[in-house]
Amino acid sequence: MADLFFTPAFTVWGSPTTWLEIAAVVLALAMVGCNIRQVHWGWPLAIVSSLMYFALFWRSRLYGDSVLQVFFAVVAFWGWFQWLRGRRPDGSNLKVARLTRPGLIAAVGACAVLWPVTGLFLKTYTDTDVPWWDAFPTAVSLVGQFLLGRKYIENWAVWIVVNVVSVGLFAYKGLWLTVALYAAFIALSVVGWRAWKKSL
Repeated sequence: MADLFFTPAFTVWGSPTTWLEIAAVVLALAMVGCNIRQVHWGWPLAIVSSLMYFALFWRSRLYGDSVLQVFFAVVAFWGWFQWLRGRRPDGSNLKVARLTRPGLIAAVGACAVLWPVTGLFLKTYTDTDVPWWDAFPTAVSLVGQFLLGRKYIENWAVWIVVNVVSVGLFAYKGLWLTVALYAAFIALSVVGWRAWKKSL
């Protein structure tokens, strides 16, 4: 069965695109569409697409990104709960909000710490050929996922940065359909930012 998923559906610039990658792309686009509209069904879609991308990235020796997908799948359960039952510290319903200045500093600081730590781990303990570039979207996505789960509008800015770096990384690995997906994610992140800004 696994061989079926990794069977090439077509080839782009000499790199095979598998049925698994096609399915993961479709689900990921549906997920972002739900996130933009603040529809909670995006979270279960995130779980399934993340598990698919775990297999795809692991096969491509993008270990940081593959492990990140497992994290996404687990955290998606938390995000799903947050969007259904989450509350602000004052007890109000979870709605779109902006980070406070200390919150913004904490988010940037977390990215600055997580990137080198993740990169050093990948360089030391894996055979990846792109430890630092694999580490960047891995580390920064952790922050983005938390901000998305708590409906902070700044999550879209984080995803724009992550997606720009990811486009280059996946192009290097020849994952061309995923390159197109992440390029679309850049545009969708701008759309999401504008949509959430209107609901503030």
